[in-house]
Amino acid sequence: MQVRLNIATKPLESHRRFLAGAGLLAVLGGIIFLALGWHVYSTLRAQEALRRKEQENNNRAALLQHRRKELDDFFAKTENARLKERAGFVNGIIDERSFDWTQMFMDLEKLVPVGVHVVSIQPQLEKGHMFVRLMVAANTDESKIKFLRAMENSAAFSNFELLSVHGAQNSGDQALEVHAIYVRS
Repeated sequence: MQVRLNIATKPLESHRRFLAGAGLLAVLGGIIFLALGWHVYSTLRAQEALRRKEQENNNRAALLQHRRKELDDFFAKTENARLKERAGFVNGIIDERSFDWTQMFMDLEKLVPVGVHVVSIQPQLEKGHMFVRLMVAANTDESKIKFLRAMENSAAFSNFELLSVHGAQNSGDQALEVHAIYVRS
């Protein structure tokens, strides 16, 4: 018969739990390492594609700037500059002739109340907008106020501005000078 005796001063300890925990942590750390490595790799690929696209856009912008410089040089030549000035002049004449005066007078007729009459109209075409300076005479303060309110609320005239009010003229009328932009209907 054999008897097992442990005569060691320290009993034998099992490190199995420590080794299992350390192995589990190593596997978990390896998975996290692989996940972070994959993320870095995909980010670098995305940045490379972005850099490539940015380079293409820069090349395209440089090409367009070169073309624009060529066109600017072409239009800067004296014969082309004269042609451009002439085209602008002709377009201005066409715009002035295509302005619908009848429609503007019809819109004014709707706005002008009783006791107010138009003394002068000074139209001026600038950058596609018809600026109109009107001189009107009003018999009474009430008709003057009605006219000013009608101009402010008008859909045909915008950016209305009262420039001046002149005193009594021939028949005691008050003259108003107004400035507005006529919006073509």
